[in-house]
Amino acid sequence: MAVAVRGSRAGSGFGGFSLRSFFSYRIFVSAMFSLLFIATLSVLLTTNPSTPHHDSALPTTGNAYMRRSFLALNSDPLKTRLDLIYKQANDHVTLVNAYAAYARKLKLEISRQMRMFDDLASNFSELQAKPSYRTSLFESDGPLDEDVLRQFEKEVKDKVKTARLMITESKENYDNQLKIQKLKDTIFAVNELLIKAKKNGAFASTIAARSIPKSLHCLAMRLVEERISHPENYKEEESSPEFEDPTLYHYAIFSDNVIAVSVVIRSVVSNAIEPWKHVFHVVTDRMNLAPMKVWFKMRPVERGAYVEVKAIEDFTFLNSSYVPSLQGLGTMETSKRNRNPYSSLLHELRFYMPEMYPKLNKILFLDDDVVVQKDLTGLWNIDLDGKVNGAVETCFGSFRRYAQYLNFSHPLIRERFNPRSCAWAYGMNIFDLDTWRQEGCTEQYHSWQNLNENQTLYKSGTSAAGLITFYSKTKSLDKSWHVLGLGYNPSISMDEINKAAVIHYNGHMKPWLDIAMNQYKNLWTKYMDNGMEFVQMCNFGL
Repeated sequence: MAVAVRGSRAGSGFGGFSLRSFFSYRIFVSAMFSLLFIATLSVLLTTNPSTPHHDSALPTTGNAYMRRSFLALNSDPLKTRLDLIYKQANDHVTLVNAYAAYARKLKLEISRQMRMFDDLASNFSELQAKPSYRTSLFESDGPLDEDVLRQFEKEVKDKVKTARLMITESKENYDNQLKIQKLKDTIFAVNELLIKAKKNGAFASTIAARSIPKSLHCLAMRLVEERISHPENYKEEESSPEFEDPTLYHYAIFSDNVIAVSVVIRSVVSNAIEPWKHVFHVVTDRMNLAPMKVWFKMRPVERGAYVEVKAIEDFTFLNSSYVPSLQGLGTMETSKRNRNPYSSLLHELRFYMPEMYPKLNKILFLDDDVVVQKDLTGLWNIDLDGKVNGAVETCFGSFRRYAQYLNFSHPLIRERFNPRSCAWAYGMNIFDLDTWRQEGCTEQYHSWQNLNENQTLYKSGTSAAGLITFYSKTKSLDKSWHVLGLGYNPSISMDEINKAAVIHYNGHMKPWLDIAMNQYKNLWTKYMDNGMEFVQMCNFGL
């Protein structure tokens, strides 16, 4: 029994010693960690950053802000509040500066607002630099004065509120500016597309105007076929004495367009008081001579008027030795400059009418794209005051004056002509052929053509050449005689058109083309001979 009892005590004593050792070890470890924590804390508390609070901007790095916040918690709770106020003020200063820089980048015309931004940013800095706040809040090592802090916070919040109002207002303004800028960019891009479309449209219109329409080609082919099929019906006839009778009313029409010439003559005859006194001299090229003759043979002019059809070749004096534009026709340079000399010569015939019709005293020149709406015999009764040409002037303001047609930088042009002189229109012109011969206008035309061989005086074409040839020799007619622009201007009033004796489809939109303006086309089509079988077969007027 005794042995057993000692043995139990011995076991109990060993177990008690192990438990006490375990608890002593845990206490030792806890004590060591506590000492380490206290040592670390003491190091942190004794380490004070030398960065002063009176800087113009709050430190923005995360480590610095966390260090100062931690120190504030261990020293004075008001410092945390001060730091938050600082951060709020500094954030709004950065935002204000950002908007100011953005405004400068946009180059906005808001200098007053720019100054307000700059003043607001400087006010934040000045607020921090106030002596009362610097001494009590930023340079004090002791506890912060809560009243001073409250006053500082109030001023900061007032300025923050002002900054937010300005930013809200400016944000809307800048958004509008961005929209305006985007709209300007869009307008610019659309305008570029519009300019390109206009150029393409003008080019397409030029091609359409210079091309031969299918219907017109069809009509010419049908007329030639008729001539070949029935040659006995189209024998050459003797010239009528009326063609040289100076007491009658003579018209000159130079064209290669059969249907256009027909409309001009029909419109004149339809509105003439004495149509049997009217004589029409039609000149065309060799290719269209047969169709033109067949047309007027098949469809004779009504009411007793006379029509003479000739080709350019019938006037033998129109050769290279007399006409400057035909000189050197076989050379490469001239061929490039004048691809179709006879087409060009058709336009030049207006400068040779005294030689073409030597027995006539006066003649009325008509383009093939005109329509006559009234009797024109009154033109022969107008006193031209010794002038050669009677025409309607086209100038208005500074437009369509000699300065726009001639090169006044050339001394020869500058000495002879007045740049302010008013231009006049071709298309309906009454010419006094007797005065023309006396003045030697054709010789003057040749002289200027030779001087302008390199086109240094004026651009090629009959307009400038006519202005030079008949300078100071043109009588201005009343504008109601001749209204122009129906081939390009959609804004001509119908009242003005209805009062006009002659309406002129000058421009690319000729009435026989698909691109003609619909509001004016019926004024031309009503004089078209729709009863002619070939016109119906070739789909004219559809």
